[in-house]
Amino acid sequence: MRLASLILFLSLFIVNQQAQAQIPRRNRTPEIPPPTILEYKPLSTLIVPEHEVPRAKFPTVDFHGHPPVLNSRSTIQSVVTAMDALNLQVIVQARGSSGEVLKRQIQAVRAAGQEDRFVFFTTVDLRNVGPGSGPRIASQLEEDVTTGAVGIGEIGKGFGLLTRKADGSRLRMDDSELDVVWETAGQLGIPVFVHTGDPAEFFEPLDFENERWLEMALFPNRRFNNRSRFPEFDELMEERDRMLEKHPNTTWVLAHMSWYTQDLGRLGELFDRFPNVYAEVGAVLYDLGRQPRFARDFFVKYQDRILFGKDSFQPEEYSYYWRVFETEDEYFDYYRDYHAFWKLYGMGLPDEVLRKVYYENALRIIPNMPKDGFPGQN
Repeated sequence: MRLASLILFLSLFIVNQQAQAQIPRRNRTPEIPPPTILEYKPLSTLIVPEHEVPRAKFPTVDFHGHPPVLNSRSTIQSVVTAMDALNLQVIVQARGSSGEVLKRQIQAVRAAGQEDRFVFFTTVDLRNVGPGSGPRIASQLEEDVTTGAVGIGEIGKGFGLLTRKADGSRLRMDDSELDVVWETAGQLGIPVFVHTGDPAEFFEPLDFENERWLEMALFPNRRFNNRSRFPEFDELMEERDRMLEKHPNTTWVLAHMSWYTQDLGRLGELFDRFPNVYAEVGAVLYDLGRQPRFARDFFVKYQDRILFGKDSFQPEEYSYYWRVFETEDEYFDYYRDYHAFWKLYGMGLPDEVLRKVYYENALRIIPNMPKDGFPGQN
């Protein structure tokens, strides 16, 4: 009798546990009022080795640099001081400028004796494109390259999303009127640095399954999920890819790793398809640091196609990049919690890969790059 009772008890216990396991956690209600997403900031009790990295292991080119407008000696010197502390050897001024604005910055940097620390990209005016716009834009591009520009960019995300043609229609990225511009860039041997769209989540419904909910809730201008105003994410990328395909002799650099860091396999397919395409890592560290093993393998495989870039010039944030790329640290914070509520892990990239990402790839694709300060380049 005792044995039968014990068997019955155990059976009921197992059934109860299985039933409990099948209840989704999201349906459970706390016994006390829960905090908001902004209030809940638990402190980790995990104790693991930590390796802060205030300076990059090798001199670095910031391909996606957005320092202030470099038109005064004091501004230039303050930026250089920050660069020295971080081991940034060269910043690309990707805050694109043209004509006199471009010329004044180049002259100011030379007058300050810092011409080996900065290079400049020009911009292209894509407003009100219509018949005849292409040759006009290409002509200005040639003038700016003569002035000293070594690339085009950063072409902002408005291209394909917001920019309108002269007839009021959306300017598609593969518009044939611009073919002459991209062909001219190829003939001049300069890279075209283009920012297409934003993270794919920004194009999805703003619901509680969207992992970028907080950022979209905080910044209404990052919501591109209104199909009456914006194309779908994949539609925009297909337009961009047709543009790349039409111009195989032009060097393209995709900002933010094409916003494919949540699906690196897709970026790999793009690299395999277009040997003239590169990508830079600005503002996507939150994705790379949550998949350190897969991301490491990806960087090793495509080490000749990836460039370092930071995006906003906030000196205190660069060390997070060095730590993710250079160490194997575990479970540490990202610098903007509305980008990522998860933790980061170090990728531990080999020195050979670090050198290529930090400076060798940039020196290879940007013409007239300063070589002083880079190992083996003098």
